[in-house]
Amino acid sequence: MFSILDISASGLYAQRVRMDAIADNVANMFTTRDAGRSGPYRRKDVVFRVGAPQSSLRAEGVHVAGVTEDPGPFRKEFNPQHPDAIREGPEAGYVLLPNVDPMIETVNMIDASRAYEANITVMEVTKGLFAAALRLLA
Repeated sequence: MFSILDISASGLYAQRVRMDAIADNVANMFTTRDAGRSGPYRRKDVVFRVGAPQSSLRAEGVHVAGVTEDPGPFRKEFNPQHPDAIREGPEAGYVLLPNVDPMIETVNMIDASRAYEANITVMEVTKGLFAAALRLLA
């Protein structure tokens, strides 16, 4: 019975990590220089995995397998005054912007928040079942 709470807790943690990645993506939507790298910020995405995490013997729930970077192309915007604009060649005057689409991030955030709410509901129902079972035993 307690494994139900473990499964829901793993789902809550996984969705929180996903929401953090989405918040990072939105916050860096216009970051043209990523620290320590050449080029703009790359969109991050969280990869989930079902089963036991690497450091545990438990198999229940969903776990974060890792955070990956989206290899998709960067957006281009013509802005020759921007300090990071391309200076030479056929793309002169264009600025490379992160591959973050605000509509995709909005949909992903709604999905993550609904999954988070569903896990909270499962925990609340389980808590109610525990309370009812204890009342029957008392």
